Amino acid sequence: MSLFDEPEFRARAAHRLHAAAPPIHSFSDDDLNPTARMIPADEAPKPAAVLVGLVPRESGLNLLLTERQPHLRRHAGQIAFPGGRIDDTDADAVAAALRETEEETGIAPAFIEPIGFLDTYLTSTNYRVVPVVAVLRPGFTAVPQEAEVKDVFEVPLAFLMDPAHHERHSRDWQGHTRYYYAMPWNERYIWGATAGMIRNLYRLMYESP
Repeated sequence: MSLFDEPEFRARAAHRLHAAAPPIHSFSDDDLNPTARMIPADEAPKPAAVLVGLVPRESGLNLLLTERQPHLRRHAGQIAFPGGRIDDTDADAVAAALRETEEETGIAPAFIEPIGFLDTYLTSTNYRVVPVVAVLRPGFTAVPQEAEVKDVFEVPLAFLMDPAHHERHSRDWQGHTRYYYAMPWNERYIWGATAGMIRNLYRLMYESP
């Protein structure tokens, strides 16, 4: 059985994922940038949640991702997990991730089974993100929210969990060189916080303890 088939993933997840959302961040956009930090130390982070959705396919598990519209004011054209800010009306991070996923991709909560959490992740825009790991039941139809989402697509988990694909790239930003993880896949450029959370998925699930 492959490490990237659903039964093996579930068996590992039971021992390696967090059963409840961690209370503070363990990873951030600043981790690769100790001398060029951007996250404000004196400002309370904004709560957010994303869905790290695994889709069982005949070839193994795929990871569900979105491509944001190119005209957006923030994060235009970037690859992201479905998700967003946790509203006061959301019961918890799981509820927020499910709500945002349905809004952005059209995938109803009935198709989604949450199974655990990654470490929380603090972004350079000062969002404290709770990544909710879930298995999606096949049969859903993805309908991108046209205003924000250009495309909903899948990437083989086996590709993303290969550390050889966890590249370190850099760019100049406000007079500093900023480093970040990037995982180019075909014409998609997966980078930044999304790649950082995928890297954390690898560390929790597949890196030797």
